[in-house]
Amino acid sequence: LSFLCFRSPLVTLPIFTLLLQSPLTQLSIITQPNIVLLLADDLGIGDIGCYGNDSIRTPNIDRLAKEGVKLTQHIAAAPLCTPSRAAFLTGRYPLRSGMDAINNYRVIFWNAGSGGLPPNETTFAKILQQQGYSTGLIGKWHQGVNCESRNDHCHHPLKHGFDYFYGMPFTLISDCQPTEMPEMDRAFRKKLWLSTQMIWLVALTATLGRLTGLISVGWETLTCLAGFSLLFFVSWFSSYGFVQYWNCIMMRNHDVTEQPMVTDRTMSLILRESISFIERNKHKPFLLFLSFLHSHTPLLTTEKFLGRSRHGLYGDNVEEMDWMVGQVLETIDKVGLQESTLVYFASDHGGWLERQEDNRQLGGWNGIYRGGKAMGGWEGGIRVPGIFRWPGVLPAGTVIDEPTSLMDIFPTVVHLAGGAVPQDRIIDGRDLMPLLQGRVAHSEHEFLFHYCGIHLHAVRWHQKDSGAIWKAHYVTPIFSPPGAGGCYDRGFCPCFGEGVTHHEPPLLFDLSRDPSEGKPLSADTEPLFDTVIRKIGRAIKEHRRTLTPVPEQLSVYNVVWKPWLQPCCGTFPFCWCDKEGDN
Repeated sequence: LSFLCFRSPLVTLPIFTLLLQSPLTQLSIITQPNIVLLLADDLGIGDIGCYGNDSIRTPNIDRLAKEGVKLTQHIAAAPLCTPSRAAFLTGRYPLRSGMDAINNYRVIFWNAGSGGLPPNETTFAKILQQQGYSTGLIGKWHQGVNCESRNDHCHHPLKHGFDYFYGMPFTLISDCQPTEMPEMDRAFRKKLWLSTQMIWLVALTATLGRLTGLISVGWETLTCLAGFSLLFFVSWFSSYGFVQYWNCIMMRNHDVTEQPMVTDRTMSLILRESISFIERNKHKPFLLFLSFLHSHTPLLTTEKFLGRSRHGLYGDNVEEMDWMVGQVLETIDKVGLQESTLVYFASDHGGWLERQEDNRQLGGWNGIYRGGKAMGGWEGGIRVPGIFRWPGVLPAGTVIDEPTSLMDIFPTVVHLAGGAVPQDRIIDGRDLMPLLQGRVAHSEHEFLFHYCGIHLHAVRWHQKDSGAIWKAHYVTPIFSPPGAGGCYDRGFCPCFGEGVTHHEPPLLFDLSRDPSEGKPLSADTEPLFDTVIRKIGRAIKEHRRTLTPVPEQLSVYNVVWKPWLQPCCGTFPFCWCDKEGDN
């Protein structure tokens, strides 16, 4: 008893001190949270109610913002799917892993390509897996599948730290919907078809000339010409003629379950798998990365949501995604995990302005921000929604107007899981928890570098002492038609070549005063112009010293279709199955 009496003040003091701490601090110390990452595809920042949209209803995403923290300067590391998601998974600029393009093939084009997220890259899923988390990816991957053989799965989610995968190893495209116009490499396909017709015309003309005696040409030459025309046609039609079978597939772990995918039930299956993952892992820490196929074309939308929005099919699709978010939140609440689960919602990049069909706008809206998908510098291509919710840990109804990045998710969730970020490589993301909890006033990012492929288009400098957000554009796309805000004649804005303008001196904006990037500053209108440009120039030099050569994952060789790498349900080339229908 005397021992207990002597010890009790010493024991009571730290307990009393802990009780005096705010609930936010207590929970952040004692809880290893479940983590649910919700990532939309091609969603514009202006498509959500809590970011200013009044024509699309998103009550569940808005609820997340009301109950958590909304970021107003959340920046994607790239304006297209493959490189942006590589940066999201690894916390590193995509050119550090070779996942940004040196050519016009800026994303992974085929399931049977050999490029992808390199096996030596470390994802947050891999570290959380090592920390004892159950890790699952449901939905879109778009980081490659195989390297050298059909079953090596070197780029597959299961090789990158996910215990479970259900979804598309590729990305949703209009080719997956037979009723839609083909989307994949549309212009190149037209050229190939035109070339084929011209070769056939030459062969037919030569044959008719030989038969009528108007042309003196041997039968051997005609045979070679006919063989060449057939070989040329087969060489491209064997891939582009069967896009629906080669790219539009669903997988469960390493097994192909649908080839081609049955689009009428895809969304319900993705939701079912997400809810099932939460329910079967509710008794231990889990990471769920729900990578939506919404709101990428062809905008697969179930019948009950068609015609519900005031923004056409695109709005219907976004409203369905919001409903799916609500179902996931409802499941978290039902199993009693609300206060032990960090939920994050974002988009992989800005909305696709140029995506139109038959006078229908099928791409998103980026609000007041200039530009859109595929534009590496303009805000509309890279500024995305970013929302965190963790009841009792993150203050509800908070808005943070500080530069943050999708790359920040990597160190944030790694630290929450009790892991450590790798020390053998540069991690460009920063732990967001101090900022989200209000323990610091400013983001750790001083500079953010905005790439289009491997080409540096713009740099942002957060001058914390003044509150200014300077942004210098060194390269911008040439809009067509002029003043349209996009590259409507191409469908995508290019990163280099004749379709861009190089600026010397660079265009300079202060985003804190001009977030729409409408009025570039000059030495005549901004006294700090030269000082800012020099400061950013020095930052670029320092940044480039940190870059090292790596294999280019999106090189032409890695991007092209290779039949020996094609995931196949059956015996290649007779690839077909519907295991979900069989079940």
